[in-house]
Amino acid sequence: MNIFINGKKISRDGNDVYLIVEAGVNHGGDINVAKDMIRKAAEAGADAIKFQTYKAEKLASKNSPAYWDRTKEKSESQYELFKKYDAFWVEEYKILADYCKECGIDFMSTPFDSESAEFLNELMPAFKIASADLTNHPFLRQIAKYQKPIILSTGASTLGEIDEAVNVIESEGNSQIALLHCVLSYPTKDEDAHLNMIKHLRAVYPQYVIGYSDHTVPDPSMMTINTAAFLGAKIIEKHYTFDKTLEGNDHYHAMDHNDIKVFKNNMKIFNDVLGQYFKQPLEAEKQAIKYARRSLVATKNIVAGEIITKDMITWKRPGIGISPKHIDLVIGREAKKDIKEDDILTWDML
Repeated sequence: MNIFINGKKISRDGNDVYLIVEAGVNHGGDINVAKDMIRKAAEAGADAIKFQTYKAEKLASKNSPAYWDRTKEKSESQYELFKKYDAFWVEEYKILADYCKECGIDFMSTPFDSESAEFLNELMPAFKIASADLTNHPFLRQIAKYQKPIILSTGASTLGEIDEAVNVIESEGNSQIALLHCVLSYPTKDEDAHLNMIKHLRAVYPQYVIGYSDHTVPDPSMMTINTAAFLGAKIIEKHYTFDKTLEGNDHYHAMDHNDIKVFKNNMKIFNDVLGQYFKQPLEAEKQAIKYARRSLVATKNIVAGEIITKDMITWKRPGIGISPKHIDLVIGREAKKDIKEDDILTWDML
């Protein structure tokens, strides 16, 4: 099944990859920084930029423990972290959604409560749901009723839990679903990425678009998300920042606008080299077929009337004469005309 976001077709088995850069709250509550991130992401070629919409008191209790690398993000509780960055609400997201339209990039923001889901529904073409809400069935039901594509991360979930979530969404008449492999570990070590799970999700859910939400620290070639795309992920989501050196939970494992360019160029090369499925000689190979293949060639002067023996012929380039595969049809034949040493044999000589 295909899904459509803002008129863009995302095909389960197509070549194109839809890239969502996850700005989250890396703007630090500064609307101008957020707009600058939008502009640079659009210029670099990202398909969508996504934020996170929450209020700390709606999202976490004040006693909720941290579960991230405390050397990178020093907040002692989830509430403390979320409270630092929950500055944006309805008006700010309207501004950002409008600015995305100006820049030609899709606007998204993950809602973390019913109120934010309600007002974001008016602003964006699809919903991205965090892994932590995969088992939040009332919330899934609310979002499914909006009848928009739902991109659902599946971090830390069992197949049974994924099935339950999908059934909840489809029970509301919404089958526009994409499932993203994800690992809920910040940052995700390379050995914990387990990208083969993308293939597993594709096998278990052949009716859905499958993607990948990445939390690994990027390398210069963007190898992790390249590999995810090679394995069949058609939606890639990765955290995005304007400065990787900043402190904070989502800066140090994020891509920047230069990384976006690298990945998009990688995908262009990927699509260019994939080509057709059926094996056959190509137009680009015609010259090679003619000149790099071998022909039977005389190893000595052969007089008209002589019977061709094995020691009289060998095979050399180019391939414009009799192919070596026909050598048994040539040996024992009579030369119709004089053949000079190193002449390429053709059928009219025999």
